[in-house]
Amino acid sequence: MSKRPAGPAKPAEASKDAVIADLRRQLAAARSEARLLKRRLEAARPAEPPSGSDPPRELLDDLRAAAPRKTATPTANVAVKLGRRLGVWRSPVVIGVAAAMLAAFAVDAGVGWYQARALREARQARLLLENTAMRSLYVELKRIAYEPDGKSFRMTLSLQNTSPAGPLYVMLNAVGVYVQSGTNWLQVPSRPAEGVSWGVVKLVDGYSYDVVFMPDVANWAELIPGYMHVRIQSDLLVSEKAQPGNDVVERRTPFYVYLKPHGANDESIKARSRMSGVPPVFIPMPPH
Repeated sequence: MSKRPAGPAKPAEASKDAVIADLRRQLAAARSEARLLKRRLEAARPAEPPSGSDPPRELLDDLRAAAPRKTATPTANVAVKLGRRLGVWRSPVVIGVAAAMLAAFAVDAGVGWYQARALREARQARLLLENTAMRSLYVELKRIAYEPDGKSFRMTLSLQNTSPAGPLYVMLNAVGVYVQSGTNWLQVPSRPAEGVSWGVVKLVDGYSYDVVFMPDVANWAELIPGYMHVRIQSDLLVSEKAQPGNDVVERRTPFYVYLKPHGANDESIKARSRMSGVPPVFIPMPPH
């Protein structure tokens, strides 16, 4: 077998030599740049670095030292400051002041709750007493009659206790009597009859008392022929206790009547009002 010619291998060897030569030039340039950096760093340092140190290692350390990085020092300072501030709350004086303030708030809240409860209970008790005074105390105008003096009238008021809870203590006050004149109501004199006095009455079942009044008014209004228009007002104070405190309510009861004056002409009244029989002394009317 014949041998192949060796000529074609020479270009490959020449290319390899060129690559090696290029690598050597790059290595020399890198070493030159390293030496240049080393001289610059040595010129910038204030002190001579120790001998025998590895130049590439020093360069790496210097680059790491020059690079920006986070430090833990501010966090440590903040932690120390926070700890010092929290230490104030461990003081016995601060703890005592805080405890006193909390106790004051607690006492204030307790007093407010107690006062609200007391007011609510007092309001409920008053509502119950008002209901008793209005529903369990019956006030009635029984009669009105002429007095022998020819000027006055005597009326009888009746009180009736229908409450099953027990007696009521009623304060009798002066009874107001008013006669209408035009569009006005004029008050006329009134007084308790003999044997009657204004004061507290223990009302277990029923009680009646008389009041004398004199309606001496000129030009009185004549809504019904021959009759005066009269308003009678009974003001009572009611309690369920003999020695009451604030548990007292007022009971006001008005009565409206038509009142025949002394010396009225019955025949004229019958003719004008078409009334049969003897005209009564008074004619009760509903409140208006």
